[in-house]
Amino acid sequence: MAKDRNTSDTYVRPIRRLLVGVLVLVFLAIFVLWRIDSPRVERMRANLVDTIVPSFEWALVPVTKFVGMVEGFQSYQRIYDQNQELRRELRQMAAWKEAALQLEQKNAKLLDLNQVRIDPKYTYVTGVVMADSGSPFRQSVVLNVGARDGIMDGWATMDGIGLVGRISGVGQNTARVILLTDSNSRLPITIQPSGQRAILSGDNSAQPPLEFIESPELIRPGDRVVSSGDGGVFPAGLVIGQVAMGPDRRLRVALSADYERLDYLRVLRTHEGEKILDPGALIAGPQPVSPFAASTDQNVSQPEEPNDG
Repeated sequence: MAKDRNTSDTYVRPIRRLLVGVLVLVFLAIFVLWRIDSPRVERMRANLVDTIVPSFEWALVPVTKFVGMVEGFQSYQRIYDQNQELRRELRQMAAWKEAALQLEQKNAKLLDLNQVRIDPKYTYVTGVVMADSGSPFRQSVVLNVGARDGIMDGWATMDGIGLVGRISGVGQNTARVILLTDSNSRLPITIQPSGQRAILSGDNSAQPPLEFIESPELIRPGDRVVSSGDGGVFPAGLVIGQVAMGPDRRLRVALSADYERLDYLRVLRTHEGEKILDPGALIAGPQPVSPFAASTDQNVSQPEEPNDG
């Protein structure tokens, strides 16, 4: 085996040297041929190129494919970057769409407020709902209007559809509104068309019940409920809602106001605060003394003078 290996090395080495020498001579000949500056040699070089180069197209196929792959990868990278940019723009457009929808809803609320028909003798102040109670045991909201805007306790508040509640607490810059659904809310109402009187009592539910109904048999679900004006708290005729039959078989009121989206409220100047000029009408003052009583008291209080005679 060692002898065969030495024999193969003996034949391979001379052949390898011969091939290397031939390649070197060919390269040198090509170099010299390309360096000669002669018209005849130039024509020969052109003929040589025209003869050899077309036959090497098969050798250029891998290079061409590789260049195409590089260009395709660059094109894919550009498409990917454009896709990411479009995704970012879509996210921004989604945020703008949400903002536009919120503005549209607020605009609709304001339009509803402008379309509410109220008695011309009532003026109003529109306030923005800043916060709510956030408690199931207290139903109220806070407005950004207060004493500086002339707001007073007891004034009625409405959204774009119906009555919402009344002012219950006024600060300098804010006011709290107790809603009709609050458990402390009591409102005298009139049911149309029967004209029945009742009390709308809040119970912290979306549909407060009716109490102290004069003739329940005259009331039907769907009847219109408005404020009666009794007690002078609210003006008469303000829309509240419609009669509905609750799951507990009690007559309740489906409120017209949208309590899920209280963004703006209109505060009606329903009454002015009564100015008390004479406190004697409420608190008993000092009673006037009659002349007869004064003389009697004087006679009683004066002792008799002794008779010296």
